[in-house]
Amino acid sequence: MAFYSIMTNSYQRGDTTGAVAKSSDRSESILRGVRRGRRFGRISIKRFSICFLLLAAVFSIYMVAFGLKVLFHGEKEVDISSSTEVQQKAFGMDIVKQTKSKKHYPCKIAFAKSVEYILEPKDYLNFTKFSLEYIDEEEKHSTKVPYKPRFAGHQTIEEREKSFWATNQTLHCGFVKGPGYPSSGYDLDEKDKIFMNSCVVVVSSCIFGSSDFLRRPTSKQISEYSKKNVCFVMFLDKQTLPKLSLEGHIPDESGHIGLWRVVIVRNLPYEDMRRTGKVPKFLAHRLFPSSRYSIWLDSKMRLNTDPMVIIEYFLWQTGSEYAISNHYDRHCVSEEVLQNKRLNKYNHSAIDEQFAFYQSDGLSECDLSDIHTPLPSYVPEGSFIIRAHTPMSNLFSCLWFNEVDHFTSRDQLSFAYTYLKLRRMNPSRHFFLNMFKDCERRALVKLFRHREDLSPPVAA
Repeated sequence: MAFYSIMTNSYQRGDTTGAVAKSSDRSESILRGVRRGRRFGRISIKRFSICFLLLAAVFSIYMVAFGLKVLFHGEKEVDISSSTEVQQKAFGMDIVKQTKSKKHYPCKIAFAKSVEYILEPKDYLNFTKFSLEYIDEEEKHSTKVPYKPRFAGHQTIEEREKSFWATNQTLHCGFVKGPGYPSSGYDLDEKDKIFMNSCVVVVSSCIFGSSDFLRRPTSKQISEYSKKNVCFVMFLDKQTLPKLSLEGHIPDESGHIGLWRVVIVRNLPYEDMRRTGKVPKFLAHRLFPSSRYSIWLDSKMRLNTDPMVIIEYFLWQTGSEYAISNHYDRHCVSEEVLQNKRLNKYNHSAIDEQFAFYQSDGLSECDLSDIHTPLPSYVPEGSFIIRAHTPMSNLFSCLWFNEVDHFTSRDQLSFAYTYLKLRRMNPSRHFFLNMFKDCERRALVKLFRHREDLSPPVAA
């Protein structure tokens, strides 16, 4: 019995020890499984993170390559903001639908092969004749209100209405001094004034407030004749010049950066840099009083075509005194109003006030299907303008500038109104305006985007 008890106890202890050992083995096996699971989980998370980052990178590259504008000469340009809007009434609410952005291309132009093959037509400048003088200094209209000088002056409603007559007159056209005030803005050095007064043909642009990069004309596309006889003038303010110098654009001893003759503007007439830019854009005949022709191009463009060839094609061949392209996407002022408000280009109330005033003064909705429509488009692409400095061209430029001064700085809103009112008030005095295709504008220049966090372009 004692032996049995001892054997029984031994077997019981052995069973217990074996159970503990087996339990320990199972625990270790479970722990190893858990650890492998954790390692597998960590590896899976890492792999998932890597895959996600790779997909994000590929998507970003795709968006950069195809989602933004492609602005290459001779290739497509996709305008993100050019999508047309269709307004519909649904459940008492306005629903705005955006159509897919259109692609715009340059077209081929049969330019003269060389400036040696072109000649100004005889009696070309024999357009409508009358004399224009400009108000240099004005008197105070009221002693009750404190006088403050304005670059465009203080034009009354009566003076504004009379200024549209194509007849001998003295009108407001910028550079107006007040009594006791030596200047109202846009001051230039005397040496620059002397140089500008010698120019007969001018290509000009401007950069104010460091708003853009400097883009030099493509020198190899400009003839030796034009390099010697055409003035290429870039207007800058003191804020812009140092930034351009840091980017490698430093004027030489003669004040040139490439073909551009740099002219520094002091005492800018407006706080709004966009509005200040309208001075050289519209008032070339005031800045260059001896000039016969001028070409304006926006700072987002690089000129790729000889200026004399441009003048020959758009003015001399067509018998025009003013040339500007139609807008690439919008053709009615109402469309331009909607687009400016949608993109918050200007105060909405100011835009509505301007448009309402124009409608009350005869601006009607455009009908491009009408073969008798006075313009192929009521909205221009105003970044490129070719002008002969004739009386009618100069008057139109003054009138357009005054509208930009009085209302919003969005000059595309005031173009059609100014042209149609000038035409309506002078039915027997023709203004020969050539509104050419946007694809032709794209063939003249290389298009870029404005500065806005982009890298500087390579100088040509």
